[in-house]
Amino acid sequence: MISLLRPCALRPGDLVVVASLSGPLHAEYEPDLGRAVAVLEGMGFRVRRAPLLEAGRRRWWSAARPAEIAEEFNGLLRDPEVRAIVAHDGGQTVFGYLDLIDYDAVAADPKPVLGLSDISLLHLVLYARTGLVGFHTDVATPGLGGHWQRASPARRAELARLYTTLLTGTEPIGALPSAPTWECWRPGRAEGPLVGGVINRIALNQATPYALPLERFDGAVLFWEEAGGLAAHVWTYLQVMRHCGILDRIAGMVVGVPDGIAGLGTGTPDPTLRDLVLDALGDRDIPVLGNVDFGHAGTNLPMPVGVRAGLDAGARTLSLLEPAVRDAHGGMDGY
Repeated sequence: MISLLRPCALRPGDLVVVASLSGPLHAEYEPDLGRAVAVLEGMGFRVRRAPLLEAGRRRWWSAARPAEIAEEFNGLLRDPEVRAIVAHDGGQTVFGYLDLIDYDAVAADPKPVLGLSDISLLHLVLYARTGLVGFHTDVATPGLGGHWQRASPARRAELARLYTTLLTGTEPIGALPSAPTWECWRPGRAEGPLVGGVINRIALNQATPYALPLERFDGAVLFWEEAGGLAAHVWTYLQVMRHCGILDRIAGMVVGVPDGIAGLGTGTPDPTLRDLVLDALGDRDIPVLGNVDFGHAGTNLPMPVGVRAGLDAGARTLSLLEPAVRDAHGGMDGY
């Protein structure tokens, strides 16, 4: 079993690079990127843009060819000055360069890679291959520079504290801030490593050589979200996870806020997202917490892949029980 690989905690003044790890930067979103850079600088970091992050540059639906993205990503992984990498956006490209990543560089100098959507595939694969903690968070341009800017000042400040602690703190965050919109879909408690991302990437990745071994789902708290597509697609991905044994192994499930999924309804005649989940789970008696603040629909609570979490669905609470980073001078203070 591969051990959990925590990056070193960031310090004030460390260099964070925003990079196009998947989709392109459209010119009209350049101001959002600027606001995202300001958010990261406000956390105390130096920020640099990677060369491929150039407004208007694209190849098909991507920022560049997969080999070009991989080359730049590998360069960032190997650069000792770079202490964290933030994805500019998601997209549809990561599957194209999984075989080109320098996994030895990840293991030699682990550093946080932040993002969601297509980047959640990167988290899963780096976690599978090296044990690296995956920082499932908002991406830069539509997240930090978009959703964060439309949130209340109190919410922005809360998220900034959470993200800064996630990247710099060597003590557990503890309970994540809950909301009245969180829903208990099946009561119960569970404790285990967080594993997840966009549900379509979880399911599709299991068909590749980069799949997370099934035993890595044992006792895990599975988290997932989805954007776009059909309710029938979500149900299909859940059935894939049932057939391949994932649903038999996990200890609990946390579902994010759905975004633009056609065919979801109120239960009559179209199913709710809760209906789809409980239908796939059948008589598997595991706790399920729904409508939690992560995904494409708004601002994201951090969901660090590999870090132990405590779930109490009945109480509608989710806690991070371990830090995501380690002390740069050695030791994990018991973790």
